[in-house]
Amino acid sequence: MKDLTILSTACGAMFMPGFFNCLKENGERNIKIIGVDMVDNPFMDNLLDGYYQVPTYTDDNYVDILLNICKKERVDIFFPQISMELPIILKRINDFRRLGVKVAMSDGQTLNVANNKFKLYEHMKKHGLRTPEYYHINNVDELVEGAKKLGFPEKNVVVKVTESSGSRGVRIIKNNLCRVENFLYKKPSSFDISMEDMCKTIEECKELPDTIVMEYLPGCEYTVDLLADHGKTLYIAGRRNYESSMSIAMASLIEKKDNAYKLCEEIVSTLGLDGNIGFDFMLDENNNPVLTDLNPRITATIIIYKDGGLNLPYLRVKQLMGEKLPEISIKYGIRMKRRYWDVFE
Repeated sequence: MKDLTILSTACGAMFMPGFFNCLKENGERNIKIIGVDMVDNPFMDNLLDGYYQVPTYTDDNYVDILLNICKKERVDIFFPQISMELPIILKRINDFRRLGVKVAMSDGQTLNVANNKFKLYEHMKKHGLRTPEYYHINNVDELVEGAKKLGFPEKNVVVKVTESSGSRGVRIIKNNLCRVENFLYKKPSSFDISMEDMCKTIEECKELPDTIVMEYLPGCEYTVDLLADHGKTLYIAGRRNYESSMSIAMASLIEKKDNAYKLCEEIVSTLGLDGNIGFDFMLDENNNPVLTDLNPRITATIIIYKDGGLNLPYLRVKQLMGEKLPEISIKYGIRMKRRYWDVFE
């Protein structure tokens, strides 16, 4: 098979070695991986075939820099890995195509719905699909009112910025939160916050981003990852995440939940989504999955499915190259425990 060169953003993220592994250990062809990130990282030489330091995705020259790298390295496929960069890449997608680069992301305007939690929930409600209970907020008064409707202070509530990822802009508001306990016994990555502190935070925002307050779901996280072809789900698998750190699963189990699979397939169909998609659920008090987020990109723990026989990133490569896709039987029950790997220069 033809050797390929693949470009990927966000290569300095702690979970990216798993993505690289999916591409390199594909069993069919040689793949050269070119990575980019915002920092000068000498350790990337141990993981990649080429590395470039680039500015943040908000820089006016960001896309042009990526295009120049594609031209220089003769890139075949480009995998954007940052949710917030996807709308920017979408506007320039034809520039990549003119270079012969296939971009591994949904190329329709519904991407902007999938990438915004409030717009996604509104879309789901319109199509009769279950969402968590939520309220759009613009200020402190609307936060307090929305939280009250959700049962606060008797029940915890969650505040989320609608266009963000990696647990940025997420807090769990708890009544009677003990600051001493939070300080002494919880790591700084804790999502817990008091209503008083959340209100102060919102008041200090010069301009509050698009934000919602939503019901708190007490169970553990469940994630569904799939590969779609313009609205049709080709492959799908789910995992229960027992431990997480900064939104990244540290311990997972490949597990099937038919009701979650069905909901994901309906969303993919109604939005006409394409490529690798990840859906985050939280389990309610009855252990039923409730969708909280949609990630129209590769997710952090995609490597677990490779061990279960489903190499979703490489299947996307084959899909983009127009190659025949294989029939796959997923091995359920595979467990993954993530621990740090030391690299020395």
